[in-house]
Amino acid sequence: MIRAASAAGPLFDAAGFVGRLSSLLPARRPLPLHEPSFAGREWEYLKDCLDSGWVSSAGRHVEEFEAMLAQRLGVRHAVAVVNGTAALHVALLLAGVRPGDEVLVPALTFVATANAVSHCGAIPHFVDSAAATLGLDPGKLDAHLGAVAELRADGPYNRLSGRRIAAIVPMHVFGHPVAMDPLADVARRWRLPIVEDAAEALGSLYHGRPAGGFGRLASLSFNGNKIVTTGGGGAIATDDGDLAAAARHLTTTGKLPHAWAFDHDRVAFNYRMPNLNAALGRAQLERLDELIDAKRRLAEHYRQGLSDLDDLAVVSEPANTRSIYWLNAVLVPDASARDDVLAQAHAAGLLVRPAWTPMHRLPMYRDCPRSSLATAEMLAARIVCLPSSAALAPAKPAS
Repeated sequence: MIRAASAAGPLFDAAGFVGRLSSLLPARRPLPLHEPSFAGREWEYLKDCLDSGWVSSAGRHVEEFEAMLAQRLGVRHAVAVVNGTAALHVALLLAGVRPGDEVLVPALTFVATANAVSHCGAIPHFVDSAAATLGLDPGKLDAHLGAVAELRADGPYNRLSGRRIAAIVPMHVFGHPVAMDPLADVARRWRLPIVEDAAEALGSLYHGRPAGGFGRLASLSFNGNKIVTTGGGGAIATDDGDLAAAARHLTTTGKLPHAWAFDHDRVAFNYRMPNLNAALGRAQLERLDELIDAKRRLAEHYRQGLSDLDDLAVVSEPANTRSIYWLNAVLVPDASARDDVLAQAHAAGLLVRPAWTPMHRLPMYRDCPRSSLATAEMLAARIVCLPSSAALAPAKPAS
């Protein structure tokens, strides 16, 4: 997926790279990292909400959106919620994560992955990435568990901290699927549930199967910068009907069904997605294949236009996958080159960005358990994310 850049000299040509990048893109400046695309039935469905008065957390668009989403993910159930962090929070609770547990998450991820663990009262346990996928490395995870964990009757425990390890959360970085088959093998041997963070990967495939359809549960995000947006929103996906029912109950204040009584049986959450948001998402989902095609054309446009540059690696999809390329990215030689590119690109009106600060460097997570994180550190130092809106794709060739 990622060819190694040659040894970096002191004069990486950041200006040359930014100039080449600029030549591949429309002239409009500033050019955002990612914009939504509204070219379907969004106005029609939103007007239906306003005309009918069904604008809050019930309505036919919520039901339609959930059904369409479950079909795309190849699972039986999807439960729409207010955002991806809420989705992952509830998915972890349903997977059995308890206060004081540890949860295995990649160090190279958006902060919401770790925050959702913390919202459960649990502790993130950071593990390394694979250069081939940018996501969690199953082989390194297995080796790390062999070094620090022991299996007991109720699952693995961290021998160093004494805490139970409760789950694994792979995150499909920029839409590139994690190697899920070897990860599933690791999870089986260590008796750990997989809770997928598929926030960036709706529409990506691993061996022909949708990302978000592999774990016991999965979470998705429909933030304004995602390939499908509901403005703000997320979803919990699962094949398990009991878990889906529990997700609906837990995200709807724990209210017991009744025609008029307000009886609740547990401390729960007000996390349900409004009908307005679902209406937007329904129109977006109807165009998902069109958006994926555009984003893949943009990725190929970048590959052809940038792959000959020295000391640069263009990130492409892993073997046996089809990525949506939510964000296109390149790897420059080192952090100094990355910062030079970021500064020059922003000065030119190209709003590129780095990867996230690795989780173990953030003040609230510095003392969390972790494996060696050499690859995550390398990737974080070298990644530059490029403008990736579907509207930037070159036109389809005439047939």
